Amino acid sequence: MAEEKKKEEKKIIVDEDWKQEAQREKEVLAKQEEAKQEKATEEKAGRGPLPRGDFAALISMLVTQALFSLGMVQIEGQDEKKEPDLALAKYNIDMLETLQEKTKGNLSKEEEKVLENTLGQVRMAYVKAAE
Repeated sequence: MAEEKKKEEKKIIVDEDWKQEAQREKEVLAKQEEAKQEKATEEKAGRGPLPRGDFAALISMLVTQALFSLGMVQIEGQDEKKEPDLALAKYNIDMLETLQEKTKGNLSKEEEKVLENTLGQVRMAYVKAAE
């Protein structure tokens, strides 16, 4: 009978709330560790955090490449003006046009408007650079 009492005393009862709380704490710690590693990677790379990868960022990337090719955007610290590379600028504009064509009907109104306006502006910049 004494042995049965010892066995009963040694049993640990774990309720579901405790398990859920422990899991939440584990997830929070994992996220904190991930953020810490990301920050260390960014510091090591010598840059800030990357922007969110969304449709607007994709458009921005292609427009920046086109404007850089047109000589309208320069690298920081570079004093000499670069001659426009119209072929490369046209390639990036074509990429934007392809993106517009292939995503037709699948974008939100805001995304459609951003792409349409941006494409119009970069086309005008191309015409000015080509003159």
